[in-house]
Order: sequence, then C-alpha cells, then structure tokens
Amino acid sequence: QVQLTESGGGLVQAGGSLRLSCAPSGGAFTGYTVGWFRQAPGTEREFVAAINWNGGSTAYADSVKGRFTISRDNAKNTVYLQMFSLEPEDTAVYYCARAVRRWLFSDNGLMASYNSWGQGTQVTVSS
Repeated sequence: QVQLTESGGGLVQAGGSLRLSCAPSGGAFTGYTVGWFRQAPGTEREFVAAINWNGGSTAYADSVKGRFTISRDNAKNTVYLQMFSLEPEDTAVYYCARAVRRWLFSDNGLMASYNSWGQGTQVTVSS
C-alpha cells in the first residue's frame, strides 16, 4: 500500500506564500492523478486542486483559482502545491491523495476518487 507524505506547511502572514510537497513511499505516482484537499476545524474535507498523470491537465476549486498552482515532477516522483496570496480562510490541514484509477484524470473533486492519503500538513495564515 502506497504511503503519502506531505511537507512544507507552516505559519505565514496573510498575503504570503507557501509551497507544499507530496511524495509517495511504497509506491509511485506514475500514471495517477494526484489531488490536494484541505480540512479546516469543524468543516468537511474539501477539494483544492488536482493534476493528471503527466501534468498536462489541472483542476482547481473556485476558491483557489488564480492563487494556487499544482504541478508535478515525475522524475522526482513529487507533486507540489504552490500557494500565493494566502488568506486566513486558507488555514487548514492540507492532504494529498492518489487517485484510484490509473491514467484517467480524476477532476471531479470527489474524495471517493482517491484511495491513498497522506497524514496532512498544517497551514496557518495569520491576519
């Protein structure tokens, strides 16, 4: 079973930037969509962004469009989430996930489309 590990979270002031990374162990991202989700206290986990197997297609939640960029480096087996213009509302635990189906772009934003999850990394944006 593949294990995913997120890194790069932290505390940042509003308007600042962070870059999150996600890498697998015991498996690979080759051929799979990888997504980012987030969960703030007292809320449900929500979709943030997804990228297809070769980086040619991406999808974003409306709340992050124009501020966040998802990318991947298949040579390094790593997926990134670059976050700009962070807002206090972006404060959450961020999770990466690998899609169930290989080669198909899972861009519906549904958690059920993913079956491997990381433990999450905390992002806190102060006002």
